[in-house]
Amino acid sequence: MSSSTRLPFTLALAALATSCSPVAVAPERERIERAVNDAILPLLAEHDLPGLAVALTIDGERHLFHYGVASRGEPSRAVTRDTLFEIGSVTKTFTAALGCYAEAVGALSLEDPASKHWPALQGSSFDAIRLLELATYTAGGLPLQLPDEVQDEETLLAYLRAWRPAHPPGTQRLYSNPSIGLFGQLAARSLGRPYEDLLQNLLLPKLGLQQTYIRVPPTHLADYAQGHRADGSLIRVAPGVLDAETYGLKTTASDLLHFVEAHLEPRVDDPALQRALNATHAGYFALESFVQGLGWDLFAYPTTLEALLAGNSPQVLFEPNAVTELMPPQAPREHMLLQKTGSTNGFGAYVAFVPARRIGIVLLANKSYPIPARVRAAHQILRALDAPSARTADERRRD
Repeated sequence: MSSSTRLPFTLALAALATSCSPVAVAPERERIERAVNDAILPLLAEHDLPGLAVALTIDGERHLFHYGVASRGEPSRAVTRDTLFEIGSVTKTFTAALGCYAEAVGALSLEDPASKHWPALQGSSFDAIRLLELATYTAGGLPLQLPDEVQDEETLLAYLRAWRPAHPPGTQRLYSNPSIGLFGQLAARSLGRPYEDLLQNLLLPKLGLQQTYIRVPPTHLADYAQGHRADGSLIRVAPGVLDAETYGLKTTASDLLHFVEAHLEPRVDDPALQRALNATHAGYFALESFVQGLGWDLFAYPTTLEALLAGNSPQVLFEPNAVTELMPPQAPREHMLLQKTGSTNGFGAYVAFVPARRIGIVLLANKSYPIPARVRAAHQILRALDAPSARTADERRRD
């Protein structure tokens, strides 16, 4: 069945989904719905997406939109507010938060050598690599993925002890799962508990997230969407070494929006965790197109679509990029856009928010489609909803 014949069903679901949004003045609700549909309906058709969830927070108001189906297999189920999506590398923003929490409670310093928190690494290259460099992909050239032969902690340790930097730490950024994944492992070791335990039983409850999992429990498997490959076959992510730290989370658009809202305004009861969330907004290394924070990519705001696309280009994602360390680090600023993409073989995610505007967006799809398409759709929605003509007079005076 072609995307054009599926589109009326998607349109019907979109109309139904908007009725779940918070009660608002009708013209405002219609304006938001129109802005979302204008960006999302062409996206669904162009990339033949089975399903997609959009979650928006605008000045404290939440708006949820659900399109299409959680699976094109049997049984076919509509995407709802309870649908769980794989969020891929958006998981890294949670790892960054946990690492900053460990620093906030005095368990580590980002300036610590990595080997300090795993004695078995002492005598290796990680004696001269800071936790900060692991967290910002500037450790010296750790690869995008671990080699296939790394299957457990023993083979991970052997690989890390044998690894040598291709360039001096802190001089080049190369996006890497092992880099920030090891950072998460070391943060967990500093706190004396396994990473998965800390995330599932400490961080997520403190954040108030109730539908976010590393391993989806049997009671919620019916809500777990099927991922879709380009050929239409179904797939879900498989467990792997450092998966929990780098790409393993599954969540709903609503729960992920709750995480975004915790970044936009204080709402966490634990002061150390709130400080940790704020700390992830600091900038540590400057690239040509953006500043690398902890988990988040930082862009000056307002920003152009061209700048966002440059910051998400293959050259940035897959090649080494020269960086300049910011000393002291760039303090968290309200007038910036923070973003993170995430992909698995069957899912595509994008998250962005602007603290100064109290606006944020979550896009979750059960198909991995091109990152530039996600960036364009999110930018179009944010631009429509944050244009000066779209804000009230009170909001413009407050700016």
